[in-house]
Amino acid sequence: MTRVVGGILGRDGSYRDPMWELDVRLTPLEQQLLRTWEVRRLQFIAHGGASMLTTHQTYSRLEHSLGLFALAAYFDADDLPARAAALLHDIGHLPFSHTFEGLAGLDHHRLGEQRMLGLRPLLASHGMDVDEVIAIEAGSRPSVLRGERGLKLDHLESFLRSGRVHGRLMEPPPQTLKRLWVSEGAVHTDLATATYLAELATGEARYLCSWEDAVANGVMRGLVAWLLSGDLLDRIPWMTDDELWAVLLADPRTSEDAQRLRRDPMGWEVTLDGGTVDDGVDGYAYQVDKLYLTTACVDGVPIEFPAAELPALPWTCRIVWRP
Repeated sequence: MTRVVGGILGRDGSYRDPMWELDVRLTPLEQQLLRTWEVRRLQFIAHGGASMLTTHQTYSRLEHSLGLFALAAYFDADDLPARAAALLHDIGHLPFSHTFEGLAGLDHHRLGEQRMLGLRPLLASHGMDVDEVIAIEAGSRPSVLRGERGLKLDHLESFLRSGRVHGRLMEPPPQTLKRLWVSEGAVHTDLATATYLAELATGEARYLCSWEDAVANGVMRGLVAWLLSGDLLDRIPWMTDDELWAVLLADPRTSEDAQRLRRDPMGWEVTLDGGTVDDGVDGYAYQVDKLYLTTACVDGVPIEFPAAELPALPWTCRIVWRP
């Protein structure tokens, strides 16, 4: 039968990734994992966080996870634990992905490990050890997913998927893929391709320190910080984006600014901060502390980044409502 849709449920025992143009025959375990809520929930989590309000970056964490899964199967089809780790690597993410990372100690890596452990019976029923899957995700067990240095497949997938929706790609991803190989968990290629991938990473870094990303994620993070105690702190790790929106729109402490953010993002003004973000000024303080700055290897060594083109960290700003 001719495939007429790009399914994400493995209904016919296979998965085709439309961005990478890769076909993967699913194992029975992989089919079952796609039906678990731990994995299925990722379809309701925006990969780019709240910036889905201000950019075309509206695709989900599940789309990215399936892309990584397809790459893992492409580079090492026989490493079934690594394929499972690729599907499961993001299941700890909070609603809106990285937006609330660190608030009240929330950590998607720790939550992800806990959720993987909860899948132990399912993995064991297919002869797979959850501890090995966790070790692969942590990088302590060698695989195509992660090495000690250089660009890993997770970041490669993110740079190209984000670059596609932001218009930064110079060629279709399948063409780039033909020039890549993986050794000791790192992406290797020729100098021209490695430079191109570094430019995509630089573009992503600039985007993370832009008005479009700061307004959406900064205001959203500030709204949740007001509410993040007691019951919500316990519930938020399992929430989806739409469930969190319902809370923010209903609570009188956050409803007004939540509506403003949804209805008129242009009403928010960003002012760069020269110092601390905790100086008591009205508005929402926002800070970027980390950028994803790994590069592909050429002749076994990661190439250098053009440091002058990168935002200086910490990148701090304040976001104020001024319609």
